[in-house]
Amino acid sequence: MTTRLMTDAQPINISILDKDYKISCPPGEQSALLESARFLDSKMREIRDAGNIMGSERIAVITALNMANDLLRTSNLDKDVGQELPPRLKDLESKITRVLEQARQLEI
Repeated sequence: MTTRLMTDAQPINISILDKDYKISCPPGEQSALLESARFLDSKMREIRDAGNIMGSERIAVITALNMANDLLRTSNLDKDVGQELPPRLKDLESKITRVLEQARQLEI
């Protein structure tokens, strides 16, 4: 992915779980964004249709965890315990942890 000024970004409409989002996207990255959105929508629908998880936020968290797990397995990071997670994965892990903690507080 090339780095471009955000002023060059174009708004792209995507739909995930029948909810529409407008996302700023750098020129030349639109097809990748649309493909990513279709993939995410598909994975979230799989989780939703399994019937075990209720609420789009929980579906998103479980989907993110599954995708992060797949990424870790694919990149073999989970085999090297001493290896540090890349910054983007650390950020994702932190966000998922916060959301799960908030969800647990709501259940109590």
